[in-house]
Amino acid sequence: MDGALPKSSTITKSLLYLDGVTVSFDGFRALNDLSLDISHGEMRAIIGPNGAGKTTMMDVVTGKTRADSGAVLFDNGSVDLTVKDEAAIAELGIGRKFQRPTVFDNHTVEDNILLSLKGPRSVRRNLLWRGNGEEAARIGQILTTIGLTQQRRRLAGLLSHGQKQWLEIGMLIAQDPKLLLVDEPVAGMSDAETETTAELLKDIAKGHTVIVVEHDMEFVRRLGVKVTVLHEGSVLAEGSIDEVSANERVIEVYLGR
Repeated sequence: MDGALPKSSTITKSLLYLDGVTVSFDGFRALNDLSLDISHGEMRAIIGPNGAGKTTMMDVVTGKTRADSGAVLFDNGSVDLTVKDEAAIAELGIGRKFQRPTVFDNHTVEDNILLSLKGPRSVRRNLLWRGNGEEAARIGQILTTIGLTQQRRRLAGLLSHGQKQWLEIGMLIAQDPKLLLVDEPVAGMSDAETETTAELLKDIAKGHTVIVVEHDMEFVRRLGVKVTVLHEGSVLAEGSIDEVSANERVIEVYLGR
């Protein structure tokens, strides 16, 4: 199967569309008839208590976990993600940043970005790269965006925790994805780093669709975006941070804990 669903293309004009997605592990429903609709160019925050299904949702979108039932459509409903493997989904333009930063510690910040650039890469090409042309301009632009221009020659392993998080976000941007899934980007960060990360993600969202999964409610408030609250594998509430914070069910199952 090639993943194209021409009959489903009229279902949605959104970048990502989940409809009735269910995933069970040994009888436990991690996702229970989950439906989610993410528009092109949108940044959405997804929150919920532990076990709400946030990680499983990202696993389904990226092909790490197969849905038992339901539709997972991408790019105006033209691609069925449920028949694609992880590599094919990454090629489609879906990038994911995990909670723990994974950078190449023994390479410089600049080289980490170089290795992540979209396009054909080879050891020889990277060894012969001399910092010229379009790639150099692109790397410089990304380093400016993530605030690491002054660190470009530094080994990634010597960066602070927050700087490593920003570098990994930069490595994702280098792949030029249509959709970024960012998992708890401010975990373990200082207040200043958290503020910088909020501004960074808002800047990135000007040119990309971004889903941010986060526990830090104050950080979500700083993002100023629509919030989806998950509970027991389904959508419990959606709206602004003020709206979901005032929702009695959200207070009961999440905020009240």
